[in-house]
Amino acid sequence: MNLLARREHSARELLQKLKKRDFEHDDIQLAIKELQADNLQSDSRFTESFVNQRVNAGYGPIKIRHELIHKGVAEELVDTCLQVFDGEWQERMLRQKIRKFGVEIPADYAQKMKQARFLQNRGFSPESVMRLFR
Repeated sequence: MNLLARREHSARELLQKLKKRDFEHDDIQLAIKELQADNLQSDSRFTESFVNQRVNAGYGPIKIRHELIHKGVAEELVDTCLQVFDGEWQERMLRQKIRKFGVEIPADYAQKMKQARFLQNRGFSPESVMRLFR
């Protein structure tokens, strides 16, 4: 319960954290089911919160998807939460580029690739990054 008081957690995160504290697997599963029944733990609420936080921090859909799947969230749930931002990714990517490198599109190939790597590491697709530099 203390873990959920600080922030939302996925069911898989709770399972992993409680295993580290030497709780029995069956007890952990039962506790998680009870928390879900009481609506104290919700993967959909966790996913929504996580996506909003990462989007506001300037990350793209690829990185966010990867992080959520690593945290044990179902792909369908990830897709649903990321769809809210469809049509906004190009604008958000441009904001990250401007914040880090300024408005100018570099003529130098090496500088262009440096900016492209930065944006791809933030989780934006290579296709959308290359579109930005055309």
